[in-house]
Amino acid sequence: MVRVAVVGAGPNGLTAAALLAKAGVEVEVYEANSEPGGAARSSRQVFGSGTIVDLGAAGHPFGVASPVFSNLELERYGLRWLHATHPMAHPMDDGPAAVLYSSLDATANQFAENTRDGVRWRRLHEQLCLHIDDYLEDFLSPMLRVPRHPIKMAIFGPVGLLSARTLASRAFVSEEARALLAGSAAHAICPPSHPFTSAFGLLFSALGMTRGWPVAAGGSQSVIRALLAVLEEHGGILHTGACIRDLRELGRRDAIVLNVAVPQALRFSGVDMSPRVYRALDRWVPGPGVYKVDFLLDRPVPWLDPKVKEAGTVHVCGTMADIQAAEELVHKGVMPARPFVMVCQQQVADPSRASQGRQVLWTYAHVPHGYREVYIGEVMEKIILQIERFAPGFRSSIVNYHLCSPKDLERGNENLVGGDIGGGAMSGAQALFRPRVTRDPYVIGYANDVPVVMASGSVPPGAGVHGMAGYHAARRVLQLVAKAEKSFVPGIV
Repeated sequence: MVRVAVVGAGPNGLTAAALLAKAGVEVEVYEANSEPGGAARSSRQVFGSGTIVDLGAAGHPFGVASPVFSNLELERYGLRWLHATHPMAHPMDDGPAAVLYSSLDATANQFAENTRDGVRWRRLHEQLCLHIDDYLEDFLSPMLRVPRHPIKMAIFGPVGLLSARTLASRAFVSEEARALLAGSAAHAICPPSHPFTSAFGLLFSALGMTRGWPVAAGGSQSVIRALLAVLEEHGGILHTGACIRDLRELGRRDAIVLNVAVPQALRFSGVDMSPRVYRALDRWVPGPGVYKVDFLLDRPVPWLDPKVKEAGTVHVCGTMADIQAAEELVHKGVMPARPFVMVCQQQVADPSRASQGRQVLWTYAHVPHGYREVYIGEVMEKIILQIERFAPGFRSSIVNYHLCSPKDLERGNENLVGGDIGGGAMSGAQALFRPRVTRDPYVIGYANDVPVVMASGSVPPGAGVHGMAGYHAARRVLQLVAKAEKSFVPGIV
């Protein structure tokens, strides 16, 4: 029987393990922490009984649209996606908030006062929304390959290569439309003036208008529980508290899958890596960090615009110029006074997150890589002030809070180096070619004469709780094993 070891029990590691187990492979997963989940864990301990806090990812636009999660039928294993009234809102200082509604028409129609903006919004997103699954099939795959839908990608390419700032400035007149696109582009955690950021903005917006930005009922850990259920049903085994530093410890296997970021991959002993591959990985550029603060509130956030109260995700920064200024400072290693703040109001969709009239609010701010505060609570104060711009009285609703600095994030999950939740910088060529320019981005070397295959946010298609890096890694493992044994090995659809 084919035997594979998976190091790391995050969403990609468990996806790869579940797929391999379903294909008849004997799989063992080794997780250093006491619990599986990586960046998709949840906890009932942060604020105590009756509360659920997502320790990492919160909103899941890619999770609900993931082809591999659909293939694994995770809903059969208890996963439920819950949607807020609006996928996302972007409050503004002057005037109403811009809202990403759950349809293209509703989102475009809010710009009725400026006919051009509504028409342009619809034109930019229409094909993406009509054929979102086709586009995802290519976006969630390595770049150096013939696309499955070449005509659609050829049409999208010239627009996707632009910076979000250039596209928004040319396409829209209103600050609301510009900010709505730039806020979605900020998920790249780089200035909207960088090339390729328009692709992030358009894709995130299209996902919201077609699949939504849902949360997982009961916390993001529900995704992990469902993946584990698939794995165990097909005979896979999970070992927790198993810190692997030397791949030779794993004994004889037919392949090893690493659910780790590039810096961690380079730390393993026992890996035979070519000088060319090592040099490429050693040049890997880390991304900026995030500083996460969870709040326990005695009431919902008092947003000035009531539509924001009904949104699952809120982008808090202001105009596109405000976003550019904040992200540019972070990119230069400077902490901005008004950072870009991501807010998730999971409780709008999932009342189980807190009881007795209280609210759990999930937030993070973009900060320089590995940022160390001038004083404890510095970043939290900046987050509070940003929210207070659009929700006066927010501070008085805070009952408790929990700080998680970049160092804390890394301590809880070694893949989050310096608070980098993207598996490396999502700018320049690294945004397209991860972890290096090659037609085979998953195999990085050999250990005990068997292939070592990466499955994390550092390889295509990048970060996010969608499992697609695990899917591609599992397919590559089966191809390599079949080639080595010169025999048929069950594949993955």
